[in-house]
Amino acid sequence: MTDPFALFDTWYAEARQTEINDSNAMALATADARGRPSVRMVLLKGHGPDGFVFYTNFEGRKAGELLENPHAALLFHWKSLRRQIRVEGPVGPVDDAAADAYFATRSRDSQLGAWASDQSRPLPSRDVFMDRFAEVSARFEGGPVPRPPHWGGFRVDPQSIEFWQDREHRLHERRHFTREGDGWREGLLYP
Repeated sequence: MTDPFALFDTWYAEARQTEINDSNAMALATADARGRPSVRMVLLKGHGPDGFVFYTNFEGRKAGELLENPHAALLFHWKSLRRQIRVEGPVGPVDDAAADAYFATRSRDSQLGAWASDQSRPLPSRDVFMDRFAEVSARFEGGPVPRPPHWGGFRVDPQSIEFWQDREHRLHERRHFTREGDGWREGLLYP
């Protein structure tokens, strides 16, 4: 298989059957304008030839880093399959229509939480956050919860995708795809 997206779809479908929790979890690595790295787990919410999508608060640290330095790396690790996939590439925001459509699928409490949270900022106490959540709940009681203007998504446009399969005695298999124009060049990497 020489199409990295078809291979991703195959591995992802297998992971959805074998991983007990959050088969769509991926580590997202970013760096600020000075090159200081940061990594955290986020959830994949869309993927295809146009990229890998996740959503967040644009006022938090990860969004700030992506806006300063619009490049990222992703890592999917599926321990049950002894596999991982690394993705690297530039990042850009998804359009408002896509962000609105995804936001509408979230649970009401998740929607309200997006309004109540000042993501990544210091929080004096859990009670402060829960009070803000209650205020937002009352504000939108009985109606739909619109997407906050500070909340949306990012899409990683893959320029490099590596598929790593564990093998006995650390003789792992590493297939590496590099974007070339409209296509992909495939090669192997030493384990």
